[in-house]
Amino acid sequence: MPTRHVRPVRGLRLDDVDDAIELATLYGLVPDEWQEWVLEGWLARTRSGKLASSQCGLAVPRQNGKNACLEIVELFKVVVLGRKILHTAHEVKTARKAFLRLCSFFENERQWPELAALVKEIRRTNGQEAIVLTNGGSVEFIARSKGSGRGFTVDDLVLDEAQELIEDALAALLPTISAAPSGDPQIIFTGTPPSPNMAGEVFTRVRDNALKGKNKRACWDEWSFLAGVDMDDIAAWAQANPSLGIRLHPDVITDERSAMDDETFARERGGVWALEGVAGRAIPWPRWVGCRDTDRAPGRPDSIGLAGSLDGAWASIGAAGLVGDVLEVGAVDRRPGSEWIVAEAFRIQSERGVAVVIDKRGPLSHLIPRLEAAGVRLTELDTTEWTDACGAMWQHVDTGRLVHPGHPELDDAVKVATWRPVGDRRAFGRKSGDISMLEAVTLAAHHAESLAAYDVLDSIL
Repeated sequence: MPTRHVRPVRGLRLDDVDDAIELATLYGLVPDEWQEWVLEGWLARTRSGKLASSQCGLAVPRQNGKNACLEIVELFKVVVLGRKILHTAHEVKTARKAFLRLCSFFENERQWPELAALVKEIRRTNGQEAIVLTNGGSVEFIARSKGSGRGFTVDDLVLDEAQELIEDALAALLPTISAAPSGDPQIIFTGTPPSPNMAGEVFTRVRDNALKGKNKRACWDEWSFLAGVDMDDIAAWAQANPSLGIRLHPDVITDERSAMDDETFARERGGVWALEGVAGRAIPWPRWVGCRDTDRAPGRPDSIGLAGSLDGAWASIGAAGLVGDVLEVGAVDRRPGSEWIVAEAFRIQSERGVAVVIDKRGPLSHLIPRLEAAGVRLTELDTTEWTDACGAMWQHVDTGRLVHPGHPELDDAVKVATWRPVGDRRAFGRKSGDISMLEAVTLAAHHAESLAAYDVLDSIL
């Protein structure tokens, strides 16, 4: 049984479930008991004949066999029901791999002539792979993007690698099922808990809405560690990995346990999502506290960063310097408004000779002409550099490479900082409160690191 599960209603018709399992078995796809459970949620119908679940979600650690669930459902829907399916993945290679797996059932004319006889067309063009059958059924495979899905009208939308799904891609794909030929569309999300460097808001929201009962036609199945388990206990491994001993060997997990830290192992092999109440927090508070060193004598900063709140109520200056392999960051100043920051940036640069860094598309971008007119030599980060800086800040905290003195205003910013998607990347965002001090030290840290990577010989060789 899954650790967490939701089913829309009871007393459902399971005829399609039995037929799908029988069909799959004929072609060598024999589902495990846990996979049969998943199939029941995806294929059950109400007494009126409609699919009971319009939205299905599956979260299970890697290598357990979630792709087999998709193969069984897609094979049944396209062969028996003649439905049109759009199978999407985050990466081209993943979508193509799924295409090749399903293709194998229709290209073996000697072993399965009845399936081969159904084929109208198989398209192999990279990025446009499709299996089209004479009964009207089809499965098309694409990698997701902001514009993906245009021109498709389908019954079923499969969103594999859903932990990587961003809002823009979902918005582009949802219209594909608006006019489903069957009149009975279904969306299937499959994946693993998002890691801290992923924009996993969509998959997290699907999960939350299902578990909290906000979506009455949702089906959700999740295998994960129970709260408070001993992560070295093989019984906990089995709870989160239903294929342990079938296609997952305990020795493999033993090796993973020795190579991963607790947080990574809990997420990647234990299927553990972010804790309630801190879901979406950009920087885990325990990790940030672990980087605090109140006794360390700060070195000379290399850079200062300038950042402001979205509403213009606050502006902050943060500093960073690289001392050996250690990145030191700290708060310099934070005041209401932003007008003061021009004179202060000039003063600090003149006295200390530090670089002054700003996000050229951030809330303080309107001050760039005034800063330059005042004589401040600016380093401006574009959007890509800014998202890189945010990711690097998280990584430095995660690895313990960063140290800070525990300034209250910087601590407060860390407590309220979340992730926001920026295209297919992400940056620090906020749901409440001001995070300008965190943004300021992040800007400074990015430039301090770039100085370390610079080799003066490159300029003369």
